[in-house]
Amino acid sequence: MVANGFIFTSGQIPAITSLDDQPGTFEGQVRQTIENLRAVLEAAGSDLEHVVKVNTYLTSQDQLKEYNRVYAEYFGPAKPARTSVCVSLWGVALEIECVAVLASQTAITTSMNGATS
Repeated sequence: MVANGFIFTSGQIPAITSLDDQPGTFEGQVRQTIENLRAVLEAAGSDLEHVVKVNTYLTSQDQLKEYNRVYAEYFGPAKPARTSVCVSLWGVALEIECVAVLASQTAITTSMNGATS
């Protein structure tokens, strides 16, 4: 959904074509989920660089370290605000939803020390 220059995605899962078609490893599932998220954002006129907020749902706290490693490859040093929680999911290891600004908009990033760019 696009509203007032923002894109609000629904939760994306690691399915390739169906719930029965998922990567076999957790790392592969994280990558597929982020690629699915990228496709949704691009179809709506944005990309991963314009994400300002991410909500991640994992099935185990033990997955967080590996998730963080893969996540950092996609979002780099200027990571968006993020909440990660552990929940019970049906048939998948994770789900990711996000808010992004349209690529045609200018995003303001604020670091923890209050500097803006």
